Amino acid sequence: MPLALTHIGINLMELSADWVVGFVDGEGCFYVGITSHPEMTVGYQVLPEFRIVQHEKDLQLLYALKRFFRAGVVRRNHDDRFELRIRKAEALKEVVEFFEKHPLKTKKNADFKKFARIVRWMKEGLHTTPDGLVKIIETASTMNRGEKPRAEEVLKELEAKGQR
Repeated sequence: MPLALTHIGINLMELSADWVVGFVDGEGCFYVGITSHPEMTVGYQVLPEFRIVQHEKDLQLLYALKRFFRAGVVRRNHDDRFELRIRKAEALKEVVEFFEKHPLKTKKNADFKKFARIVRWMKEGLHTTPDGLVKIIETASTMNRGEKPRAEEVLKELEAKGQR
């Protein structure tokens, strides 16, 4: 159970690794977006991110998780919802290392493993080659709930350009 501390009227939380694993199993999301970006080598940008969305009443929890991971941005998501979003490559590397050391317990671990693979592939530069981009898109499209119409569009666009 996290230990609550009060500092300048703000409720701060010290989070344990086990607590974070359990919370992320239920509330976290490992996501890989693909967007058109003509300036990129292959015309697309790969955007992996780790996200947690919470109601504004639990905003302090997002800040505690931001401190725990020493990374990310907390911002409004929709209406009364806020999110912690971690996108920077070096920070994602740290997130991946954390969850490899402290594995998730639910089926979310399978998505995490795919996410970790994509983060490593990007470090190796695979996202800058047509074949690597296809490999990333095909892997990302099997994450979370599947059915990624945008991924299918990008694959068709790459095929039309002769890059697949």
